[in-house]
Amino acid sequence: MDLDRYPYVSRRSAVLAANGMVATSQPLAAQAGLGVLVDGGNAVDAAIAAAATLTVVEPTSNGLGSDAFALVWDGVRLHGLNGSGRWPRSARPEWLRSADGGVEHVGWPTVTVPGAVDAWAQLHERFGRLPVDRILKPAMDYADGGFPVSPVVAQLWEGSARYFSQSTRRELAGWSDVFTRDGRPPAAGEVWGSQGHARGLRTLAERGFRDFYEGEVAEAIVAHSAATGGCMGAADLASHQAEWVDPICVAYGDLEVWELPPNGQGIAALIALGLLQHTDAASAAELSGAGWHAQIEAMKLGFADAYAHVADPEFAPVPVAELLHPDYLKARAGHIGDVAGTAQHGYPGSGGTVYLCAADRDGMMVSFIQSNYMG
Repeated sequence: MDLDRYPYVSRRSAVLAANGMVATSQPLAAQAGLGVLVDGGNAVDAAIAAAATLTVVEPTSNGLGSDAFALVWDGVRLHGLNGSGRWPRSARPEWLRSADGGVEHVGWPTVTVPGAVDAWAQLHERFGRLPVDRILKPAMDYADGGFPVSPVVAQLWEGSARYFSQSTRRELAGWSDVFTRDGRPPAAGEVWGSQGHARGLRTLAERGFRDFYEGEVAEAIVAHSAATGGCMGAADLASHQAEWVDPICVAYGDLEVWELPPNGQGIAALIALGLLQHTDAASAAELSGAGWHAQIEAMKLGFADAYAHVADPEFAPVPVAELLHPDYLKARAGHIGDVAGTAQHGYPGSGGTVYLCAADRDGMMVSFIQSNYMG
């Protein structure tokens, strides 16, 4: 990468600027997003640029095969986008069962249609300002010219190498060819690039995001699936589209906290906050032992309910209103005692990842999750 042409990628202090800000789990991605703001883009452009760059510089947590979820404040209204994909239509439930009677955690049985790229497309179509090739340029440059691997990513990469080197699944046989050199993952500070990743990003920049689902990239995914025992078909990819949804919220003190509705698990955080409203946590110091205890117990209860009730609402209705009803939250808060408990889900009655955010000078703000899933 020519750092003289892109000075924002070499200055960590540039993450904060007068015309906006971008925060991610990897500084290079944040700087890439800020560069888009400098060039006249808005917060959505910056979020997409950062998200695309994260697929390159933090491949241990996300990639072009990720799902994504976004909240966008346009200055007047809050928008929600669910960019998660569905299981292939020809998949069968028994496919998930492993040889030892458990549930498969890796390989084709766990793969859904990747939703992140179409989430980028939907966000860009509705809110984007800069052309796609400009937005994807930092990611393409890092994939093509390389980047210094950060220490935490190097540690996670090493763990992944140990894990995948032991796998006998055909679909994972090429992992080492892509993510190691001579069988060794990159060390912290080592410059790493991926010509294949760069080529895929250039294809999206030249032909549009939908090429991932209907063009050359889609053809490669389907071919690999057919050759390695998967069932991801062309129709699965071509029919995928991210869904605009209405966010959900709870009040917490004098604030409103918003999340995307199920099938995402943001409702777990809303349940936890709702429970804390009915405990002594509000009067406890936030970082005190009592404060930590109440927050942890509330999250345990929130996740217990999420695991029990959250599903794809198209196939299994989720009782969102009941789970967030003040009476239910007050009753559930009674399960938070003075000692750690084992959380069980409740019965409300009838009627993971990387995170980034961006804001621009006009008041547009984006909250964005993009992650691969592995059980």
